[in-house]
Amino acid sequence: MSTALESSPVLHKVSSNTKEEYPSEKNPSSLEGGHQEKEESYDDHDVTKPFPVDPDEVEETHQLTVRAVVVGCVLGAIVGASNIYLGLKTGFTFGPQLFGAIFGFAILKFISKAVPDSGLLGRFLGGSFGPKENCTVQSAATASGGLGILFVSAIPAMYRLELLSTDPSKDIGKLIALTTCAGFFGVFFVIPLRKYYIVHQKLTFPTPAATAYTIRSLHRGTSGAIAAKKKSLALLYAFIAVFCFKVMTGYAPGVIYDWHIGWTLYRLGFTGMIQVENYGWIIEFTPAFFGAGMLSGLNASWSFFGGSILAWGIIAPSLVKNGLAFGRVASEEYPLVNYLGMSFTDPSLYLERPSPRYWLLWPGVLIMLMYSFADVVLTLAPLLRGMSGPALNPANWFRKRTELDPEDEDQTPLEDRIPLPWWTIGLLLSTIMSCAILATQFNMNVGEAILSLLLGFIFSFIGVQSTGHTDVNPVSTVAKASQLIFGGISKGVGLEPKPAQMVNLTAGVIAAGSAAQAADMTGDLKTGYLLRAKPKNQFIAQLCGSVVAVFLTSGLFILFTKASPCIVDPNDDGTCTYGVPSVTAWAAVAVAVTSPRLPIPPSSGYTAIALGIFSMVTLVFRNYFLPKKYWHWVPNWNAVGLAFVVPQVYYSIAMAAGSIFNYLWMLRNPVGYDMYMFAVSAGMLAGEGLGGVFQALLAIAGVDGGKYGTAVGCPGIEYCG
Repeated sequence: MSTALESSPVLHKVSSNTKEEYPSEKNPSSLEGGHQEKEESYDDHDVTKPFPVDPDEVEETHQLTVRAVVVGCVLGAIVGASNIYLGLKTGFTFGPQLFGAIFGFAILKFISKAVPDSGLLGRFLGGSFGPKENCTVQSAATASGGLGILFVSAIPAMYRLELLSTDPSKDIGKLIALTTCAGFFGVFFVIPLRKYYIVHQKLTFPTPAATAYTIRSLHRGTSGAIAAKKKSLALLYAFIAVFCFKVMTGYAPGVIYDWHIGWTLYRLGFTGMIQVENYGWIIEFTPAFFGAGMLSGLNASWSFFGGSILAWGIIAPSLVKNGLAFGRVASEEYPLVNYLGMSFTDPSLYLERPSPRYWLLWPGVLIMLMYSFADVVLTLAPLLRGMSGPALNPANWFRKRTELDPEDEDQTPLEDRIPLPWWTIGLLLSTIMSCAILATQFNMNVGEAILSLLLGFIFSFIGVQSTGHTDVNPVSTVAKASQLIFGGISKGVGLEPKPAQMVNLTAGVIAAGSAAQAADMTGDLKTGYLLRAKPKNQFIAQLCGSVVAVFLTSGLFILFTKASPCIVDPNDDGTCTYGVPSVTAWAAVAVAVTSPRLPIPPSSGYTAIALGIFSMVTLVFRNYFLPKKYWHWVPNWNAVGLAFVVPQVYYSIAMAAGSIFNYLWMLRNPVGYDMYMFAVSAGMLAGEGLGGVFQALLAIAGVDGGKYGTAVGCPGIEYCG
């Protein structure tokens, strides 16, 4: 399983497949297949080809069912809700594939046994349950749990720059319309990508492959049922425990959630330790990011932690000491200084008196941008050289067939494939709809709208290629290129800063959102390809899930901004409990590329260029001069760059601790590790995320910790939680 860290982040980003760090020597062909069951770890199956047909397997006559789509959408909604919370906190989001596969199995297996086959109820809920229907569940879950990336990055940035109304609930129509453009355009143009990347290029897609292995193992007789029950219970127990813990933290954050060690030592007389508090070095007991560390592995997690030490333990204090960055006095009574503030009301201040957070933003963004592009180029170069003429001819993607070619690598029956009119007409209609919405609601002309859609299509190739090989989706970082392109366009036509920023961020939403959606949907089709599920059924499930995602993510964003208006506050002083690092990155880039004078401190710009080049050199050295068995010792510069952007260092501390725990667990009890690791970590992620959603509901109801809780242990209630 991979996590998805949106790099600039939300774990579409620094995720590192654990199997690559702790490989099984007995199964080299499936090293990238994720955490499959012990019985699967000695399976010599080539993960680039569908699983062999089991002659004893009962044929599934109903792979696309109402129950599968409904359950998948509900499970995806749970992960989607968690992702909005976690994404606003740190820019991290997590894929729902394995969550949907395991929980979907537990729910539908129970329903299939409890509901009789006959009658009206049995027609919709009854009948046997097999791996292909399980694939439909996770397809719907992935689609309905997606699109959260938009609401933890570019869309809140619009509010930070005061481009929309002060109350997001008044913009509900615009939010739904914009999300619809990105979501459905990405779903429709993904179909030819399946043929090219899954069948011809034979990309591995680690998490989707791990999902296929997991589904297959869960349906393998008695042993599969026993394993499924254990996994499901472990996931459920972890989810309930963490959900309850998260809700309780709102009422005593300084006691059971955030430990302000520097503040406590200062009050005990160690006055110099107040600097530990001022630079954000606290301990937060966050199960979600402990679980994220378990999933990400040692390399990514410790690169993130190392980046935090470099940025917030070395560079930031040095900047302040030498007068290159400045803080804001946060308390007249105590020597509390806020170094995390960043607002966009006066860009000139960014040159004269930048905060450490703003100064560090540019090295972080450029590191991730240059490292991602370099990684894509190094990955694509040998593949492009080996491509044949027919593979490059788009006409072959659209050619209609009346019968299977025996030499064709894709032996999916023609009647099970997605009909050409389904996605071509859908693509045409979604393009027309997007142009109309962008022109009437967001002041983009038709040419700009089509360019944003075209960039989304181009970025999808980068995203699919990267996730197919490494499980890391750099789309959000790479999509910064759309901001640079539209920044040049707006200056060329002489747009004023505010309209230029609106066009800039709207184009970024379309490009990043559609590309991210396409990458996720391609991964789903990989899972179905391995399980020999019908692509046509998966496509329908994806469309249903996308409808849910459009309304779910828009509603959740409004819920969170109602509970915590500071999320969209243009005068953020760094005390908001939601760090919104991805939001500030998008907003800062939009301001920079549309300003008459680039508002980047020279010292920050030079450092950004130097570190960006160094990250690329490190990648070249790793790929060409270092044996692959030593690659895990080389820092993941995406994670290092993310640490510069995320000022909350306690997340990297939690992830580093989680990765160490995971490594020791694997060494001491590999059987238990294989059985429970993903279930426990996924339960932690979903539990804290949904607990955060419930906290937001409590805040709106006026019964949250802000009213009935205690600030014991906190420098101020605004510094906790």
